[in-house]
Amino acid sequence: MKGAKAVIDLKGVSKIYRRGTREVKALDGVDLHIDRGGYVVIEGPSGSGKTTLLFTVAGLVRPTAGSVVVDEVELVGRTPAELAELRKEKFGFVFQMFHLIPYLTALENVCVPMGLAGVRPKEAAHRAAALLKRFGLAEREQHHPSELSAGEKQRVAIARAVANRPRIVLADEPTGNLDREAALDVFTAFDEIHRDGTSIMVVTHDASVSQWASRLLRLEKGHVVD
Repeated sequence: MKGAKAVIDLKGVSKIYRRGTREVKALDGVDLHIDRGGYVVIEGPSGSGKTTLLFTVAGLVRPTAGSVVVDEVELVGRTPAELAELRKEKFGFVFQMFHLIPYLTALENVCVPMGLAGVRPKEAAHRAAALLKRFGLAEREQHHPSELSAGEKQRVAIARAVANRPRIVLADEPTGNLDREAALDVFTAFDEIHRDGTSIMVVTHDASVSQWASRLLRLEKGHVVD
């Protein structure tokens, strides 16, 4: 609801890429308010600016104009080091291609972000095992990514994304490589972490995933349509 405290608040955000003498406007004056604890799906076709929007929220893309406030912190004007620290503290990420480390087990993959955050190995392993069990992967914790199905890989990626208990999970086409049954398992996992109070923002070309969200938006030619 507009007026509630926002975890993500964008005002007048534009992003222009220059290709030689040509300008490509990926985002065009975007206003976006996501309440703390919200679950928002932003749907749009390829090339509509979805990934640019998600990366702008994460501080990975600097907007050409506008304000980007995440958990009451303005991102515009921050140094790369400050933005990296903010991402480590506030965000978990889920991508279409999983990005699991192939020579690590499922358990070890989930432990990676905790190690980077200074969590002790024993505590990290305990937390990782609990997350894998929660997402139906208790019997897969010693398996390597090559031994997992696509849906299992994505659930490992979700466990990794929430291992450091982030305020916000950002997901870019999280079911793009999955069949219907595996996609259902993934959104069941998202539903669980949302019930914990985690804010979720999903960008996708698949409008059917909106059934899981509290709010559906559409991105068209760089504009957000409510």
